[in-house]
Amino acid sequence: MKLNRKNDLSLRLLEIFEALMRCQTTTGAAEDLGISQPAVSNGIISLEKQLGFALFERTGRKLRPTEDARLFLGEVEPLFSILRNIETEARDLRAAKSGRLRLSTTPPLGHGALPAVLSPFLQERPNATVQYSVRRLETVMQNVQMGVADIGFVLGLKTHMELDIIPLAERNMVCVLPVGHPLAELDAISPKDLHGHTLIGLESQIGTTIHNAFEDSGVPFHAKVIVRYCHTACILASSGIGASVVDPYSALFASSLNIITRPFVPETKIVASAAVRRGSSLPRIAVDFIELVKRELSR
Repeated sequence: MKLNRKNDLSLRLLEIFEALMRCQTTTGAAEDLGISQPAVSNGIISLEKQLGFALFERTGRKLRPTEDARLFLGEVEPLFSILRNIETEARDLRAAKSGRLRLSTTPPLGHGALPAVLSPFLQERPNATVQYSVRRLETVMQNVQMGVADIGFVLGLKTHMELDIIPLAERNMVCVLPVGHPLAELDAISPKDLHGHTLIGLESQIGTTIHNAFEDSGVPFHAKVIVRYCHTACILASSGIGASVVDPYSALFASSLNIITRPFVPETKIVASAAVRRGSSLPRIAVDFIELVKRELSR
């Protein structure tokens, strides 16, 4: 069907036509669209002029769809189905109920705290999708810098030369011990208490924090076993290998293991942070997720 292209078809006129076909009366179409009844009638007349054929037979004050109108409706309906989907998507985006969220996180948060937030977050956002990657600290930072991830969640990082770091919570480190360990009877465990016992150390930035805590207490830190991740240290402690000082999130995740957790003194803080590209404008869904994680970690 070749149309007169002097004036392109008006989406508003098509909307009036679709409403009239659906409501069957000009009064119903006017109420549905929030316009006057004459505006509906005039809109149909204008559309018929653009199309070059009649859409309705007029009998008195009644409009009866022609066969051409029914065929034309079949062409128009998919358009309005698409528009309704677009409107729904726009509302969801406005309310941060849909969209894609790309997360990159180090294991302590990725295996413990974040899943507790992600589950209800997705339940409230059935149209949202999440890409979830658990990586070492350096990879998480690279993912955010390169735009592969919208947000990176890390521990022990307060500043970065190329990224904005958003502090979420600050918690104290804890000591994990095998069940039956001689120090298990203590309410809190210090570097002096751990001196002379088999220690599991960490080679990460968290490990440096622990070393500094021992040095500040005047106690040398000698690790029998060195691992990269706090969760690995918890697993080795549960096997009876020795004690370790880890972040509280890893200890909580490993609580089902055969370990005992005690506060580490003096208080040694570890900060949980979100890393985002400097100066970037985050989608609403990402902003909301960061706020929910902050709320969860601050409990």
